[in-house]
Amino acid sequence: MSASIIINVSEANFEYEVIEYSQETPVLVDFWADWCIPCKTLEPILHDLAVAADGNFRLARLNVDDNPKLAMRFNVRGIPAVKAFREGHMVAEFNGVKTKIELQQFIQHIIPSYADLILDKGNSLLVLEQWEKAAHAFHQVLEERPKHPGALLGLAKSLLAQNQTEDSLDILENFPASREYASAEILMPLAAALIRSESTDEDSLTSLEATYQHALRLIRLGNLPAAMDGILAVLRQDKTYRHNEARQVLLGLFAMLGDENAITRQYRNELASVLF
Repeated sequence: MSASIIINVSEANFEYEVIEYSQETPVLVDFWADWCIPCKTLEPILHDLAVAADGNFRLARLNVDDNPKLAMRFNVRGIPAVKAFREGHMVAEFNGVKTKIELQQFIQHIIPSYADLILDKGNSLLVLEQWEKAAHAFHQVLEERPKHPGALLGLAKSLLAQNQTEDSLDILENFPASREYASAEILMPLAAALIRSESTDEDSLTSLEATYQHALRLIRLGNLPAAMDGILAVLRQDKTYRHNEARQVLLGLFAMLGDENAITRQYRNELASVLF
């Protein structure tokens, strides 16, 4: 059994071990105390369910006597109290003792659903640059959860990569308030620039503008390394070209590909050397 499946938490590590951890894996926090007899009944049931789940959720035990600020923060008025966290937020809770069957039903509501699993698949396909398959996965998620921010962001990226810029920009301009919103904002200049470039008259362009427009055309063709080379060439001559649009387009490409992509890592370093 992994040591992280069941842990004791405190005010010192709660943010990391519960809030941050729940971004990836659901966390059940068991608020208890030594003097609480019902707590002693509930704890072994929770323990057995956590072990059986084999990492599908984490059980975090918190002694309310030792951590009164957290008990107050989460409005614990009686114990045992169990509160479930997903994606950094409390999503469900109950007080008192429950049967094993009741606990199993409670847990089923917080562990990843089929849509969550498909979302993970879509994000993995993005990393592999399998854009069309990724878009299909995100569409599946959105059929079940029409405004899911993670699926919307993934779909916007996969559409951009397939040169479906208008559809991507429509998603980005109507993006819901969420923790993914900042990432959506980074993609918008890229989408907008690609759309504008389709109607650009290239006969009357300056040499620098011609280089920039050629780079945008290469993005639409899917030749991203050559496109990035072109944008860097523009930035070497003018670091704030088009009121920073060229730099923002490059950052949008990084966001589309992801931080772990080898191309992103290479060209992010080159961008830094150009700008600084």
